[in-house]
Amino acid sequence: MRISLILAHPHPDSFNHALAAAAAGELRGRGHDVRFHDLCAEGFDPLLPAGEIPAGALPGSAVAEHCREIAAADGIVVVHPNWWGMPPAVLKGWVDRVLRPGVAYRFDDDGGGRPVGLLKARNAVVINTSDTAPRRERETFGDPLETIWKNCIFGFCGVHWFHRRTFGVVCVSTADQRATWLTEARQLVGEVFGVRGEA
Repeated sequence: MRISLILAHPHPDSFNHALAAAAAGELRGRGHDVRFHDLCAEGFDPLLPAGEIPAGALPGSAVAEHCREIAAADGIVVVHPNWWGMPPAVLKGWVDRVLRPGVAYRFDDDGGGRPVGLLKARNAVVINTSDTAPRRERETFGDPLETIWKNCIFGFCGVHWFHRRTFGVVCVSTADQRATWLTEARQLVGEVFGVRGEA
């Protein structure tokens, strides 16, 4: 199975990097072909130029490569921190530029403007870190990341099996707690994607 793994955190020693490495290692150990992108390390430009907005526009080579990979992916894993209830700007820009019309979705032909998802992937996993307690995230903020990823992005693009895990509160976590979370991240991707070749 070809799995696209997207990481968005600027610090190479972040716990997000550790989570992404754990997920990638687990998936590769199960025989999957992992296409890993550390957006910040790669210098991915999140700014969507006006010329890329039309459905038929041709993005530059770096973005075009991301588009080809995400269109061919059998599964998707995204790792990022919760910043102000949103993904980091680099990841929002990746969504804007890569999950584009003609690649990730199109609109129906009956004039109703309903989206038709085009992504091949059936499963998507989003792994978040947070410095907000889960109960407060739900009760005070309404857990906006769940809505963004499940409904506004993956549901819109045709990926209907959505799995998300938030690890926190990171800022007060211990080394033992983080080690447990890394194990849980490995288990999550292992359970969702299984072993390559299994039905």
